[in-house]
Amino acid sequence: MAKQREVYVCSSCGARSMQWKGQCGSCNAWNTLEAVAVAPAGRNTAARTAVMEAPVALKDAPDSEGATFSTGLDALDRILGKGFVPGASALVGGEPGIGKSTLLLQLAGYVAATGKTALYLSGEESISQIKARAERLGALHDTLQALCTSRADDVYPVLESSDAPDLLIVDSVQTLTSARAEGLPGNVSQVRAVATELTELCRKSNTAVLFVGHVTKDGSIAGPKLLEHMVDTVISLEGDRHQVFRLLRVLKNRFGPNQELLVFQMQGQGMALVDDPSTYFLGARDPSLSGTAVVMGMESQRPFAVEVQALAAKTFLSIPRRTGLGFDVNRLHLLLAVLEKRLRLNFGQMDIYAKVGGGLRMQDPGMDLGLVAAVLSSLYDIPLPERALFWGEVDLNGQIRPVSGQGLRHDQAKRLGYGPLFFPAEDGKGVRTLADLQKAVFGKDAPVMRKTPPSGPPPDSRTGEK
Repeated sequence: MAKQREVYVCSSCGARSMQWKGQCGSCNAWNTLEAVAVAPAGRNTAARTAVMEAPVALKDAPDSEGATFSTGLDALDRILGKGFVPGASALVGGEPGIGKSTLLLQLAGYVAATGKTALYLSGEESISQIKARAERLGALHDTLQALCTSRADDVYPVLESSDAPDLLIVDSVQTLTSARAEGLPGNVSQVRAVATELTELCRKSNTAVLFVGHVTKDGSIAGPKLLEHMVDTVISLEGDRHQVFRLLRVLKNRFGPNQELLVFQMQGQGMALVDDPSTYFLGARDPSLSGTAVVMGMESQRPFAVEVQALAAKTFLSIPRRTGLGFDVNRLHLLLAVLEKRLRLNFGQMDIYAKVGGGLRMQDPGMDLGLVAAVLSSLYDIPLPERALFWGEVDLNGQIRPVSGQGLRHDQAKRLGYGPLFFPAEDGKGVRTLADLQKAVFGKDAPVMRKTPPSGPPPDSRTGEK
């Protein structure tokens, strides 16, 4: 009998090496090579026998657009492209406990309620656990089926039969194993084999398949990057487990718009869609307090209002503290440096704390102007106008730059009845610099910058003394 040998497979990119190395030669990741046993050449490890396909004229190919079926949520149908496409595959990723299984079981119940067959394949739960969760969600229907197994081969006969389900949910792809791959569940070889075989069978049986994917510490979907290239749609479910809202982002979509966003609210009966999230993240804010500003943010082509809070307080530490929650703290450092330089303010003896209200995390550069306004409001202890709204990017020269979605933000602000609006100057409207913002909001003129730096420390913004 031929002797088995081992190769080393990168858990990040799937590259192979005949010997172990500290760094993968393909993706340059460290300590990602894992030993995988390779069957001898005489052993039959070929994949399932495939039927030879002949090429057809594209104009004569059948049109499957009319065969799409609804997910049960009109908003989700819109961002997916009219709903589930038969034979298409989607990958849903997210942190543990974020609500992936809950949302997908709800979708399976919606599909089963229309008379179509939905199969929930779980490698993590038992039948009784799935039934109890389905009862709580109100998703029990005659055509909702469940299969609990860790072997992908158990579901192949179902997909190859004449009664193949219309929707297959795989929870999760990292828990299944294929007999045609070596290694433990979740490694690169197993994930690649399971996803490839299920995708091919679902495409032939016109079954829409949803894969649940685990995520790594840095938030990316575990397994080979090939998994994301293989599927038609990649969906990310985000949020804080201590908050009630969840954000569903479409990162890749072959059948509809890309970079779309839906907001869900976690309730006792499952995930409820927030129809209009325009002011959902504001909560019960008090506009009479200083240090708070409302920003018209933009996430995935959807504008919504969010509160930015800042607190400037005298420090008792040798090194002032700078803390930012909900955004990159480096952005806070940059904006404070610009304020000190362009408005001649002194933050050297002050702690600065800033956060985005509602537990939301944002990377929108348009929140710069609102963050500056909140810091100045806390510094002067003067509340901003009650319905004031801000957006715009602040550059190192203290100028306000336009950001993406200018028209969408402006239209949404007008629809919600906000005013005055502070945004990058265009067509004679808006603010050009931080000095313009300070004068318009607080009635304070910025000191004139000298051509040569003054001797001694800069004046204190509160007393005017050096």
